[in-house]
Amino acid sequence: MKKITAFSLLLSFAPVLISFFSLTSWVTADSATNHWNSEFVSNILISDNSPVTEISIKTLPLAVPKESIKPLEELGDQDLQDKLDEILRSNSRWVALSKNQQLSIGIVDMQDPLNARFAAINGNNMVYAASLPKIAVLLASEEALENGSMAETAVVKADMRMMIAKSSNQAATRMIDRVGLKSIGQVMQDPKYNLYDKQNGGGLWVGKAYGRGNGRIGDPLKNLSHAASVTQVCKYYYMLAFGQLVSPERSLDMLNMLVDPELHHKFVSVLDRVAPNAKVYRKSGTWATWHADSAMVWDKDRRYIVVALAEDASGETMLRELMLKIDTALVSKG
Repeated sequence: MKKITAFSLLLSFAPVLISFFSLTSWVTADSATNHWNSEFVSNILISDNSPVTEISIKTLPLAVPKESIKPLEELGDQDLQDKLDEILRSNSRWVALSKNQQLSIGIVDMQDPLNARFAAINGNNMVYAASLPKIAVLLASEEALENGSMAETAVVKADMRMMIAKSSNQAATRMIDRVGLKSIGQVMQDPKYNLYDKQNGGGLWVGKAYGRGNGRIGDPLKNLSHAASVTQVCKYYYMLAFGQLVSPERSLDMLNMLVDPELHHKFVSVLDRVAPNAKVYRKSGTWATWHADSAMVWDKDRRYIVVALAEDASGETMLRELMLKIDTALVSKG
């Protein structure tokens, strides 16, 4: 009988071992070329020259090694940009508004979170965004709770939820008074977040309480009091999805504040219909002709972030129509 050495046996399995340990994304059990099947894929396989680990993708935040997460700034994707441009061109009014910088749109396709894709129209155009920047207050509040400069009481937590889910101006003002306008600006400009980037158009900013005057700090570039750009709001949700805002535990707390919005208009009015079982993490804003919305949508068919900022009297209708077209484009397998 022919002798088979241990070395020969290992050599014969080398291609299989190499293929297995080179996986950096998820695969289904029935096809290596098809990322998804009819079931909700439950984990990511990660290998970084160490034993392969399985990480759940059903719930947020995603627990993946830091080195596996690409910065949003590196996620630009031409195919996704072409899809977004096509959506914009489907309505001549939208094209005109975008040329006048009255409409900005950002999307992040996170169907494969470790290989996410980003596209935007007027991405770095910072504008007045009404209540949407309350997410900046939320982050600054979590920082204050983490470092102990604010007590974590039931009243504080209730105000944080009301500020986001119901967009309560009174709750937001109480949180701003507790945290301080200066601290909010510092957190937005903190290099670990860089959610307000003076080199790239600014971004998220809250420099005034909501509903009453008690001091004001305008943003450094345009002197706006409540501002956002779609790129920085997309970045906020993207970092949140990976537990990168404050800490994984604090990110989870923020997700719990953002999930199940209690205002069912704009984006949510569409998602209620097309994705009733999806988890929706959302903050919107409206004042006069300014309409803003942002959402991270998460289920077996939908993993994406969408942000839109519009200055137009028909902004509510526009954002609903945009949401439907974007959802259709991202969910379509064609």
